[in-house]
Amino acid sequence: MGRRLRDGRGMLVVHGEHGEVRVPLEIAASYRARTKGLLGRDGIDGGMLLTPAGGVHTFRMRMPIDVAYLDRGLRVIAVRTMAPGRLGLPRLRSRHVLEAEAGAMAGWGLEVGCRVSMETG
Repeated sequence: MGRRLRDGRGMLVVHGEHGEVRVPLEIAASYRARTKGLLGRDGIDGGMLLTPAGGVHTFRMRMPIDVAYLDRGLRVIAVRTMAPGRLGLPRLRSRHVLEAEAGAMAGWGLEVGCRVSMETG
C-alpha cells in the first residue's frame, strides 16, 4: 500500500473466489476519525477502514459489526462479528481494521486469506 492514507472516501475491492466485489468505503486515518469510528451511528453503507489499527472495541456502539483484520499487504488475517460492548483482541500482524454492519462481509465474499485493494481520490 506504500502511500499514507488520509481521511476520506473511496472504494474497497474484495478479490475473492467469485471475482471482484466493489464496496463503498470510508477511510479513518487520523487519530480523531479512528477514535470516532462507527460510534453513534445506526448503520453504514459499505465499510470503514481504520488505519493504522491493530484492534477495536464496540463500547457505546449501537449495532453489531463485522471486523476484518488486515496485514500490511491488505490480506485478511481474521474476521469476527462483534456485539456492542465488547473489546476485540488485538492481532499482532494487523495494520488495518475494516468494519461493516454484521453480516455484510460474508455477502462480499470477504474471508480469511483473501486480499482487498482500495481506490481513492
